[in-house]
Amino acid sequence: MFNLRQGSIHLFRVAGIDVFLHWWWFLIAIYEIETGTGRYSSPVWNVLEYLALFLIVLLHEFGHALACRQVGGTANRIMLWPLGGVAYVDPPQRPGAMLWSIAAGPLVNVALLPILMVLSSMSRSLGWQQSLPDVYIFIRAVLFIDAMLLVFNILPVYPLDGGQILRSLLWFPLGRGRSLAAATVIGFIGIAGFIAFAAWAHSIWLIVMAVYLIMNCWTGLKAARIYLRQEKLPRREGFACPSCHSAPPLGPLWTCSQCRQPFDTFESGAVCPNCRTRFPTTTCLFCRRQSPIGDWAVRTGANYGALNGEVLNGGETVR
Repeated sequence: MFNLRQGSIHLFRVAGIDVFLHWWWFLIAIYEIETGTGRYSSPVWNVLEYLALFLIVLLHEFGHALACRQVGGTANRIMLWPLGGVAYVDPPQRPGAMLWSIAAGPLVNVALLPILMVLSSMSRSLGWQQSLPDVYIFIRAVLFIDAMLLVFNILPVYPLDGGQILRSLLWFPLGRGRSLAAATVIGFIGIAGFIAFAAWAHSIWLIVMAVYLIMNCWTGLKAARIYLRQEKLPRREGFACPSCHSAPPLGPLWTCSQCRQPFDTFESGAVCPNCRTRFPTTTCLFCRRQSPIGDWAVRTGANYGALNGEVLNGGETVR
């Protein structure tokens, strides 16, 4: 996957969410604005049209971020780049929370549609096509942009929003690993059609998008294989992750950050048996959230109050 963080510019911060813009965006913006001349009487309208695209994508990504926070997840960064936007969201690893975090983005486009349709209808009834042609073309262009972004994002191709919504829905009956595996397989089929359309349209940008989708889909498939292996591991009774409620697996699956020795943190009470390093938090193997081991205990009488004592530097990592 491309490293979008390199070459990014911090624009502003809203509601604790930092918005960044990749420098590629300026290059593509100049190209799109120059190639779009001719429809308007002034290139200023081309600039406004591209800024409208910027705003719609930004609102879409804020939909993801705010919905993720609403279900108790973490979302504090949005990146805008030539192929769209990326909201760095980390919702709780539950199908319902994941579904709402992903679906909220396209729902922003749905909410914008009637507003833009009313404006378009009003401009037509008022005769702006003759009296204010630039305004008329601009409104219709923004409506088209919002509709196309909505249609594109809800395609059931992982990792597009539609593919991730499909994965979240499959999560309910199939579980975490099999739902992701199914979504990525369907995604590869969809990407094959996407590549065929890009070749037919002779669009270099669609080819670039297809490559990006393939890389992310392959990453998702590898993650699904890991999840499936994890789901087959025997579980430790009496403990559950406070975030995703998964019981931890048995075995030395955590690694001490001090001596690099593997150990079972639940068997040793969050203390490395080799170097005696005590850890303030324990990482969930499934959702990667960290919580004090005392918060994991679900059996009456389980007591890890000793963890409130002195904590050495370092932390455990999951193998």
